[in-house]
Amino acid sequence: MAYFLNSRAWQWSILYVIIIYISNSICENIRYSIPEELELGAFVGNIAADLGLDVKQLLPRSFRIVSENKKQYLDVNLNTGILFTKEKIDREQLCEQGPTCILMLEAVIENPLKLNRVEIEILDVNDNAHVFQRRDVNLEISELVLAGTTFPLQSALDPDTGTNSVRSYQLSPNEHFTLKPQSDSEQIGIPELVLERPLDREQQAAHRLTLTAFDGGNPEKFGTTQIKITVLDVNDNAPVCEQNVYQITTAENVPTNNLIVKVTAVDMDQGLNGEVIYSFSDHTPDKVREVFSLDSTNGEIRVIGIVDFEEADNYQISVQAKDRGTHPVPVYCKILVKVTDVNDNYPEIITTSTSSTIPEDASPNTAVALLRVTDRDSGTRADVYCRIARDIPFKLNSSSNNYYTLITHGGIDREKVPEYNVTITCTDAGFPPLSTNKTIRVQVSDINDNAPRFTQPFFAIYVTENNVIGNSIGSVLAFDPDSNQNAQLSYSILDSLIHGLPASTLVSINSANGVMFAHRSFDYEQLKTFQVHVQVRDGGSPPLNSNVTVNVIIEDQNDNAPVIVSPLPSKGSAAEETIPKSADSGYLVAKVTATDADSGQNAQLSYQLRQPTDESLFTVAPETGEIWTIRRLTHKDSFRQNIVILVRDNGTPSLSSTVTINVSVQDDTTENASNISRLETSGPWKFDIKFYLMIFFGTTSFLLLMAIVLLGIKVHRSRNEINSYSCCWDTSYFSRSNSLYGIQKASANLQIPPNYTEANESETSPQPFRYDVCPDPAMNDFMFLKLHGAAAPMINIKNGTCVAAEYGKASNCMSKGTTEFHEVRAAPY
Repeated sequence: MAYFLNSRAWQWSILYVIIIYISNSICENIRYSIPEELELGAFVGNIAADLGLDVKQLLPRSFRIVSENKKQYLDVNLNTGILFTKEKIDREQLCEQGPTCILMLEAVIENPLKLNRVEIEILDVNDNAHVFQRRDVNLEISELVLAGTTFPLQSALDPDTGTNSVRSYQLSPNEHFTLKPQSDSEQIGIPELVLERPLDREQQAAHRLTLTAFDGGNPEKFGTTQIKITVLDVNDNAPVCEQNVYQITTAENVPTNNLIVKVTAVDMDQGLNGEVIYSFSDHTPDKVREVFSLDSTNGEIRVIGIVDFEEADNYQISVQAKDRGTHPVPVYCKILVKVTDVNDNYPEIITTSTSSTIPEDASPNTAVALLRVTDRDSGTRADVYCRIARDIPFKLNSSSNNYYTLITHGGIDREKVPEYNVTITCTDAGFPPLSTNKTIRVQVSDINDNAPRFTQPFFAIYVTENNVIGNSIGSVLAFDPDSNQNAQLSYSILDSLIHGLPASTLVSINSANGVMFAHRSFDYEQLKTFQVHVQVRDGGSPPLNSNVTVNVIIEDQNDNAPVIVSPLPSKGSAAEETIPKSADSGYLVAKVTATDADSGQNAQLSYQLRQPTDESLFTVAPETGEIWTIRRLTHKDSFRQNIVILVRDNGTPSLSSTVTINVSVQDDTTENASNISRLETSGPWKFDIKFYLMIFFGTTSFLLLMAIVLLGIKVHRSRNEINSYSCCWDTSYFSRSNSLYGIQKASANLQIPPNYTEANESETSPQPFRYDVCPDPAMNDFMFLKLHGAAAPMINIKNGTCVAAEYGKASNCMSKGTTEFHEVRAAPY
């Protein structure tokens, strides 16, 4: 037996080799034939040679086999080009009992993309024996049944096909029954038992027969079932079907409980013998019972399952009708149900090859994905049209056998669109048409096509002088729209000279984040600003770069104290100055001049009196540093005065310097010479003395006139007669409480000691007065003057300089204002 099986396998191998050489290797479709149940790794064919491919190109060109089935039964050895079995193939499981079994494959090779259809015909081998659904069959036959009556029996089931399937039936020898001869058709039908001689229950009540089914394989296989026939008596009329064959057409997907057909059988008997009951015959397949139901009383066949054209396009139903009498005789009606197709299946999109990432510089017509589209419907309903959106740089090309290729079409820029979701819509030709969508995600890989760019056209960094070496002074920022390595930025300082020194000796930069650091402590007084050129480079290949100018501006810090320029010390650490005994109030004693190396607020200087010998004698102008006498010298004053002037800048924190001035009081014999000298050298006295005398006489005249007018006003107020003037007099200014006791202001910012008291002896100081200038034209040129003794010097309120009194007119005033005068009276010495 083993030798017989081996010889059969050898014959299949020879047949297989012959089929391989007969196949046309130069065609696009290649067909191989192999027997089922081959061992794993069994040789199928040299597909590389049959396709005319070089074996060395299989791996670089991604040669592969794509199966339409979910299971991959075959595979290719990329080193040899041999097609071999990867899974054991069972023809009956793969194709059931179809006349032919074809395993469809696609041989795909890329660069360029090429498809070849490979058909693998699976040949049947006789590996299955016949099986009857029931091992025992019981038949009840009335003795009144006439000779020639036939009785259908159950068919034997054999998963094999062709000659390996059921070829014949054989009944065990007996004198009453034979088998109805079968036609010479390709497939054997249902065996039918024929009554050759009438039965006689009295002679033999039961008959036992053996039905054997044989196939045409080599070796031949068979199966048996036992038939028990019980002979019934009396009921001599059997039901009769109105139609022996019912032909019905119905569309698929008919609703549940839908009536397909009503089978009717008539029995001429009466009573229970005439009541017909219906049932499916014993050889009705289970698949039919799952889809259809039969009402036993009225013969209605209804739908209980899903009628699917793609599963079965027709059904054969055998209905048994028999009466309810004793010993009923069944009759059989055949129903042929033809199922028509409707468009109930959506197209199916299968991705056989895809490239999830493409470079942004990909050339046009670059393959992105390979698709296969199928539709289970039949006829024109299976015609499918596929499309994609038009606003994307891709297009869909169709090829044979419902294959589509998604390729690039147009420019691709990752910086604009880094990823595409390409939606493919496939629509069939049915009514109504059905569509299926499939989205393919395509990522665009980056190339270095963008140079890095700074966020500003130039940068300005402000650094306070005396900074700490190594500290951050600022940063620059750039960006690159590329990604990954192409967007990794590196900063550097370009070589340049700054005051003869390389830029790298002054500042450095962090190559990773653009933060700049100082390499030295800057001095604003030496270096106020400089420029550094920074370059940023990406990590692409080749790398791209950009430059930017960074202006480093040094900000001043209050790190320089004021320096006294004049007066310079003459003896030791103090300066020497002299004043005459007859010096009046407002006498310029000296002028302190200082300078500050800083700038801005840090260089704004102010002067103040720090340690005077007598606070009531001297004052200093805060802005100019001029030292003035507040009053005249008396015999009680010391002939040597010590003055300490503090010069302070406006920085934070403020810095200061001091100068000490020793003031000596000279005798009267040197007074005139000293005054003349001062008038010639000092700023306030360098003009013509006649000019100051004119101012003096004008001022004293104005004050005298003012006193007369005030006296008249008091007289008029006592009489309550003043009511017609439009001018307003503020009498609060006649109070002594707010006066400076006869001191004329030398400067708007002149510092007067708060505890100052008048030094004049036994004289009543004149009161300060104020008048409001009215817009009355009659009063525009009217001035109040007071003349008292010798002319006293006046202090210019705006600039703090001392001027001589002079006769003059008060200027016209277009708006109401207040003018304040203070008399400086010389005390007798």
